[in-house]
Amino acid sequence: MDHKIDIVDIMKLLPHRYPLLLVDRIVEMEKAQRIVGLKNVTINEEFFQGHFPGRPVMPGVMIVEAMAQTGGVLIMQEFDNIEDYVIFFMSIDKVKFRRPVVPGDQLRMEVDVLYFRRKVCRLKGQAFVDGELVAEAEFASILVKRDET
Repeated sequence: MDHKIDIVDIMKLLPHRYPLLLVDRIVEMEKAQRIVGLKNVTINEEFFQGHFPGRPVMPGVMIVEAMAQTGGVLIMQEFDNIEDYVIFFMSIDKVKFRRPVVPGDQLRMEVDVLYFRRKVCRLKGQAFVDGELVAEAEFASILVKRDET
C-alpha cells in the first residue's frame, strides 16, 4: 500500500529537528509492518564539515539514525496522543556498512517490523542508494511517556 507523508507531517510524529531530522519523506507504508522513507543527502549537512574535509562521507551512525527515524514514523502512528511520547533506542545489532554515502546521494530507507508489543519494537532497516544496499541494521526501541523521561 502506498502512503506518502511529507516533512511537515513527519515533524508532527518525530521530535527531531535540524540538524538531526534525517527523514525527508515517506513514500510507502503498511500499517505496523513496513515503511519506506527518503533522505536527500546534501553537502549542507553539518556533519560534512568534519567528516571528512576534502572527502565528505555521511557517518554510518547517521545512516543508522535515519533508518531508525523512518521506523519511528511508523511506530509513532500506532499511538494516540503521540505528543505525550518520545521513542528511545534500546539496542542496535547486526550493523553492516557496504559503501560510503556522499553528497548528492538519496538514501532510501526500508524498515520492517520484526516485533511490536505494547511500547517495545524491534525493526530491521536497510538503506539503499540507486538500488544498491549501503547499510543495514536491526534495532530495538521503546516508547516512553515524556513525563517519565
